[in-house]
Amino acid sequence: MYVALWPGEVYPLGSNWDGKGTNFALFSENATGVDLCLFDEKDNEIRLPFSEKNNFVWHGYIPGIGPGQRYGFRVHGPWSPETGHRFNPNKLLIDPYAKAIDGEIKHSRAIFGYSWDDPQPDLAFSNLDNAHSMPKCVVVDQSFDWEDDKLLYRPWHETIIYETHVKGLTKLHPDIPPELRGTYAGLAHPAVIKHLQQLGITAVELMPVHQFFSCPGYLLEKGLSNYWGYDSINYFTPHSSYSASGTLGEQVTEFKQMVKDLHFAGIEVILDVVYNHTGEGNHLGPTLSLRGIDNSVYYRLVEDDPRYYMDFTGCGNSLNVRHAQVLKLIMDSLRYWVTEMHVDGFRFDLASALARELYAVDSLAAFFDIIHQDPVLADVKLIAEPWDVGDGGYQVGNFPLRWSEWNGRYRDTVRSFWRGAENSLGQFAYSFTGSPDLYQTNGRSPNASINFITAHDGFTLNDLVSYNEKHNEANKEDSQDGENHNNSWNCGVEGDTNDPEILRLRERQRRNFLATLMLSQGVPMLLGGDEFGFSQKGNNNAYCQDNEISWKDWDLQESNADLLNFTRELIYFRHQHPVFRRRKWFQGEPIYGFGIGDISWFNADGSEMTDEQWLVNYAKVMSIFLNGEGIATPGPHGERIIDESFLLFYNAHYEPIDFVLPNGFKERGWEMVIDTNEPRFILPGKLVSGYQIVPLIERSLVLLRRLA
Repeated sequence: MYVALWPGEVYPLGSNWDGKGTNFALFSENATGVDLCLFDEKDNEIRLPFSEKNNFVWHGYIPGIGPGQRYGFRVHGPWSPETGHRFNPNKLLIDPYAKAIDGEIKHSRAIFGYSWDDPQPDLAFSNLDNAHSMPKCVVVDQSFDWEDDKLLYRPWHETIIYETHVKGLTKLHPDIPPELRGTYAGLAHPAVIKHLQQLGITAVELMPVHQFFSCPGYLLEKGLSNYWGYDSINYFTPHSSYSASGTLGEQVTEFKQMVKDLHFAGIEVILDVVYNHTGEGNHLGPTLSLRGIDNSVYYRLVEDDPRYYMDFTGCGNSLNVRHAQVLKLIMDSLRYWVTEMHVDGFRFDLASALARELYAVDSLAAFFDIIHQDPVLADVKLIAEPWDVGDGGYQVGNFPLRWSEWNGRYRDTVRSFWRGAENSLGQFAYSFTGSPDLYQTNGRSPNASINFITAHDGFTLNDLVSYNEKHNEANKEDSQDGENHNNSWNCGVEGDTNDPEILRLRERQRRNFLATLMLSQGVPMLLGGDEFGFSQKGNNNAYCQDNEISWKDWDLQESNADLLNFTRELIYFRHQHPVFRRRKWFQGEPIYGFGIGDISWFNADGSEMTDEQWLVNYAKVMSIFLNGEGIATPGPHGERIIDESFLLFYNAHYEPIDFVLPNGFKERGWEMVIDTNEPRFILPGKLVSGYQIVPLIERSLVLLRRLA
């Protein structure tokens, strides 16, 4: 069959249909030739060599080719792994700018650029053709009726994040039709949206939805899979297996409809993105896309031995963000998801790796400079996971203005506090007030701190209070994987128990964690499923468990109804009271001390906390006064914001403690709103006289509201 290939245009990269035909363009600096490969419905292949190259972009235009056409590239060039080049035209490659992908990788030796039979296999050229084993890129029609949909731009201080997995959240949901479970359409189903709205969630943070594959190796051999998806192979394509509609571009429309439906419900969409590495792995990994297109451009190679890859991620490779084309790829991807897919923000996995222009992390790296100057990305939510696995990679508190961070120190401090471990009250106080010790000095606000107790990586909330040790046997790595230092406490028995006392303590601990999270300054993030007590049976690294270990059990809503209702009440309470979500720091230096107008700190006997007490590791008791009349920032119309005032009593001790209201707070009455020894908010509130003792059971929290 004759196919006309016209010169076409350099820009934009990828495949772009104009209504009459499709332009194809691919960047490769070191290639000697590029073939465009078209496939029919029977996988018959037509190869069309590009004759045009400008600015290292190979391009061509085919009239009559439109949406649904499947394609790939073959790239010619030197096979010289010792110098960093791994071109092999026997390998069909995925377009880095493809907008949809059809099919899955079929695991065989053909997907590797090297020959397995050589003593040094990665140096030997493979003559095997991989087209039969590779998914195909798809030309896409980008038109979609957004109506009046646009980004929500909800302020940070009003945000409640819900971290979840597209498949895992809905796979077992009884109210979602079976054909929609585990899909984008399932996530946007009215049953899920109703649950999120009743919780008070304002943003879903979706674990990776960029196209990924389970690459060959121990996972597939052991019957496991790359469930979490932190091995992207394309940065523009919605993961095809999450689509109920189809994979010839239909997944793009389904994703857009999901975003539109969530926006209509007032819920933002934040994507967890993995721009630090790809799923091609190290020098022994497969050749799927960037490695075969231009290995030495796209990846950080060891400078004195470019056969090997720099690995700041623990996943085999690191993207070469120092190269202009790699920066362009990332920025084009980010802009695409905002402009074409209407997502509201991004959480950057292992973000420190993106800042490595040399070997050290530089918070002024080109990547951050470019994002700050980009008008499309100027106002979207930017969240960093502020660490990687390289030297100096732990960078909590060091990201630039306009960035928020997963606050790992908050997580560790609050966990240590409630399990009774030695940790100074001063560190807990900093965490409770938004971590000014991390974010105040460089001009950021409390909203720089994304506070969380649990996340996808680690124990669920239920498991945090039920296990001392990880139980990752199902991962088939002899439990050598996963974090060993979880700051967890099983309350006396490892795992499941019928002991009523231990069960009551665990329930109280869950409420303690949730209340601390929602009453702290900063932006709270809730792990999906924690609101109804979901358990992974002690597995703290379920990255490979695409099954009931990870899929949320919605039947728990009934058995854990009290926990679910308590969580709803907490989030609603936070939304109602701006004193718990200030936009500016509490005033005064240091942050503690009597006489500060907006916050004060006391002992259980009502006396002022002393400087020495903040440094005592064994102290586990304090009270905090939050002044609703001390909010410095105005409302959206310049109006003064006045809230009610509150006293918080914390008792993380293993014995009951009697609290006394401080002098100056006894004259007015108080109403008890929360006692974590109770399964629900206390409604109507229990009245507390200013002169009476307030007893707190061991390991509990009480919140009092000052009466007018």
